[in-house]
Amino acid sequence: MHKYVIKRLLYMIPVLLGVAFLVFTILSLTPGDPGSIILGITAKPEDIAALNAEFGYDQPFLVRFFNYIGDIIFHFSLGTSYQTRQPVIEDIMARFPNTLLLTVFSMSIASILGISLGILSAVKQYSVLDHTLVVVALIFASIPGFWLGLMLMLLFSLKLHWLPSYGAGSLKHFILPTLTVCMGSAAGLLRLTRSAMLETVRQEYIRTAKAKGASPKRIIWKHALRNALLPVVTTLGTSFGASLGGAIIAETVFAMPGMGTLITTAIRQKDIPVVMGATLFLATLFSLIILVVDVLYAFIDPRIKAKYQNGGKVRE
Repeated sequence: MHKYVIKRLLYMIPVLLGVAFLVFTILSLTPGDPGSIILGITAKPEDIAALNAEFGYDQPFLVRFFNYIGDIIFHFSLGTSYQTRQPVIEDIMARFPNTLLLTVFSMSIASILGISLGILSAVKQYSVLDHTLVVVALIFASIPGFWLGLMLMLLFSLKLHWLPSYGAGSLKHFILPTLTVCMGSAAGLLRLTRSAMLETVRQEYIRTAKAKGASPKRIIWKHALRNALLPVVTTLGTSFGASLGGAIIAETVFAMPGMGTLITTAIRQKDIPVVMGATLFLATLFSLIILVVDVLYAFIDPRIKAKYQNGGKVRE
């Protein structure tokens, strides 16, 4: 298993280099330059040129890219923000806790609701409860996140005055953004869990367990659920990683200082070090989360663990 983990960690190096090159290329192709954006269009051309030279933006594309990668490798530095003149890692660390809390809260609630209701829906297949849960899941999966956030804000903040509508000063500020993010994820997990459970309960080993007289609870929790969780764990892991950088809608609607708003603001300001640093930071976290998901497979499915232990070859 440890050899597999080391191999996956080594695979992350070319992946992150590819992400860095792609993002750096896109930013270089976008119109404008940092000097013009910071000083404004009324600034003197020589002042703009001097500021761009200070940032190294006057150098060729490949020179700037390899200089950036060299700073990461040799100095462990993600650069300095053009706007704040602070190390990029400080800007990230100031915003990342908010995004992390929002992601943990939303995905925890989504997994509890989605998986438990998905199991219940599969067990009660074709019942009134099953049809109701499927319809509700389709509704929440179809609702745009920004509209749901605005409706929650209108009801609980402006009408009832129960919860704050912006900021991240206390746990109360996370309730509405968490509901905005988790409802769509919970709906997707419910449908996926239901489909996986229905497919699993039709397998031959489930029929064998029934023939041997196993109780319905033991069949569901001991045999069916463990195998049905494989696609659910995959979706949950990728959703968690994507939410770290994809909660832009909730952070924008509720004016929450997080990674999403940090990246979008930096893109508008063409703050290349911040965009690059935040993107690489999130890409690294996403890759590590996918690695954790793959390792969890070994604990859920013994066949996968045997494959890892045998160097990727399953014994006949």
